[in-house]
Amino acid sequence: MTATDLLYGDGAGPRLVRSVLRPLSSLYGFAVGVRNSLYDSSRLESLRAGIPVISIGNISVGGTGKTPVTAWLAHKLSVAGERPAIVLRGYGNDEPLVHAHLNPDVPVVVDAVRLRGVETAEKAGATIALLDDAFQHRSIQRDADIVLISAERWNEAMLLLPSGDLREPLSALNRASFVMITRKSASRDKALAVEKAIRNRFRDLPVAIGLLAPQALRDRIGNEIPLQVLDGALALGFSAVGDNDAFQRQLREVGARIHFKSFRDHHRFSSRELAHLAAASATVQYSICTLKDAVKVWPNWPAGAKPLWYVSQALVLESGAGALEELIGRVTAIKRN
Repeated sequence: MTATDLLYGDGAGPRLVRSVLRPLSSLYGFAVGVRNSLYDSSRLESLRAGIPVISIGNISVGGTGKTPVTAWLAHKLSVAGERPAIVLRGYGNDEPLVHAHLNPDVPVVVDAVRLRGVETAEKAGATIALLDDAFQHRSIQRDADIVLISAERWNEAMLLLPSGDLREPLSALNRASFVMITRKSASRDKALAVEKAIRNRFRDLPVAIGLLAPQALRDRIGNEIPLQVLDGALALGFSAVGDNDAFQRQLREVGARIHFKSFRDHHRFSSRELAHLAAASATVQYSICTLKDAVKVWPNWPAGAKPLWYVSQALVLESGAGALEELIGRVTAIKRN
């Protein structure tokens, strides 16, 4: 049974395992509540950085689109004349590589101590820091907390870890400045239903819907071909991301006849695994992964194998763009003493 089956499966087995794990979820929830109360009462210290800080995070484990949304925001701030830096813990080293690929002119600071990372960015000339995956990292104050919720994974009966995928209960959104509901393969109606549920519970919380839309196939040297070439094509797909199922559905939705292999998030591919994938690529027309996988795999992709393509994507705001612009404007107007 995979972790995805355990967390989201409807079968008797996953339901039984989740029920057995519920007491542990209660203990976990108690610990989370105690920690948050210590920060809320200032008994645990939260320190302010010398430049404005925006956190992009979530309340669940993986698969919400934090990295592409952070990269999108970094580009937007750069175009507006800011000098953003991205600060992250860098678990698995794939996300720093993705950010460097998408925004080569934006500094990326990897530091588990985010305040120290922001200080490093400030010394390098950054005017604003973006914290990738830091909603739970409360030891640094932030000027805005953008929280992402996956439309694919949403249901109102979600449970805390380990019987569910929540890092914190839904009530943690009371700390958020803004919620973005992201969707990849979920329908717009599903995203609207999530938006309604959030608005009903958090009436003053601004909400947006963002589509992470697949754009094209790209290879390591920048060649690009339209996604339409996959319609009816036999393809090998693989990914090691937070929501492998959503990526597989995206490939099927463009018409690919896909043979798909899933790996756990941040998986480090062995040379043997890459050799097997490269051998399998000989029997298909295209070998496809996500950018998060490609930046790790390209240096060790076997010589002579078919080219490895990744699916580029773009964030399309389907609602809430004005509210997000207003939030960004308020943060960039902040001047520290």
